[in-house]
Amino acid sequence: MMSTPVRFVAVTAALATAVVISSCSKSEDQSEHDHPATTTSSTVAAHNADDVMFAQMMIPHHQQAVDLAAIAAVHTTNQAVRTLAGKISTEQQPEINAMKALLLQWDIDPNAMPEHGGHGAGMQGMVDDATMTKLKSLNGPQFDTLWLQAMIGHHQGAIEMAKAEIANGQSADMTAMAKTMVSAQQAEIDQMKQMLGG
Repeated sequence: MMSTPVRFVAVTAALATAVVISSCSKSEDQSEHDHPATTTSSTVAAHNADDVMFAQMMIPHHQQAVDLAAIAAVHTTNQAVRTLAGKISTEQQPEINAMKALLLQWDIDPNAMPEHGGHGAGMQGMVDDATMTKLKSLNGPQFDTLWLQAMIGHHQGAIEMAKAEIANGQSADMTAMAKTMVSAQQAEIDQMKQMLGG
């Protein structure tokens, strides 16, 4: 027969376990009640193939702009170029994150390339590998000139892609982002042209 102290401990442990199990199931029920599932297909915002293609192409396009901005931080002594590069990175990284989030909502791998596009296909304004390599070998005014020229072309390509999304896309979130890209990047093109002297 179990001694009284041992029996008391055993009963207490059993009660404690029951309380923990009960409270866990209650908290799960409560959390489901407070936050009902919103991932059903009916709640996924409308989108089409143009939205998907735009995001899949613009994510690596934006990533190259962020990479270009990082190169500028190392190779220029021009404060105006540094400031602009920082602004471009600050604007485009959150857009990359937002586009990846939308693709995930649509059950599409954000790292996948468009099915009928090779590397860089359809991504207008992408800076070629030779120019990227050359930029890393330059410093000072020579760097600034090539960087600004490369970034102007890069922005112009992004604007063309964004205009196609605005015309053909269905996702309200994606087309709104595309409109923001057009206005922000056109303003930066104008600024960069002035920095180049015309």
